[in-house]
Amino acid sequence: MDRNWHILRRLYNWVLHWAHTPYGVWALFILAFTESSFFPIPPDVLLIALAISIPAKSFRYALICSIGSVIGGLFGYLIGYGFMDIVGFRIIEFYDLHAQYEKLKISYEKYDVLIVFIAAFTPIPYKLITITAGAFNINILTFTIASIVGRSARFYLVAWLLHRYGQKIKEIIEKYFDILSIIFVILLILGYVVIKKIVG
Repeated sequence: MDRNWHILRRLYNWVLHWAHTPYGVWALFILAFTESSFFPIPPDVLLIALAISIPAKSFRYALICSIGSVIGGLFGYLIGYGFMDIVGFRIIEFYDLHAQYEKLKISYEKYDVLIVFIAAFTPIPYKLITITAGAFNINILTFTIASIVGRSARFYLVAWLLHRYGQKIKEIIEKYFDILSIIFVILLILGYVVIKKIVG
């Protein structure tokens, strides 16, 4: 846990710094894309930082984030569908979720794309769902629709909150940044614990 904590915290800080560069929007798209297939830090971190800096552009950032995430989800689906042995299992093993991989097949048979929507909207590791959806040949159209709805709902909710309460939220984050950073990393780790419990 300590090792994971330090790695995630360093990655978190690295992601956050892009909000203070001219490449923040591109970084948001790339982060949203990669998080859906292999990168551990959710794009919400950068989305929040960008939206706080310019609340009027919150919904634009949410759109960019949603598009990148859905395309990234399709890339994760492709990994599972055609490159599971070469790449997919390595990603699953990296996050220590190999035991949950087989059990997800039963969950898909029971709940179908509801699992995709839940993972798209919550802190549950979305990359595990996108890769396994491809590996188990979940209908790609319903997968895409569930991804669009779940991811958009999540990011636009964040954007609305920041657009509506941007200044107040900015003041709170600036005042309690260190504490909130710790809470975020804890929630991120708990997301992986939750997916283990759900299909464990």
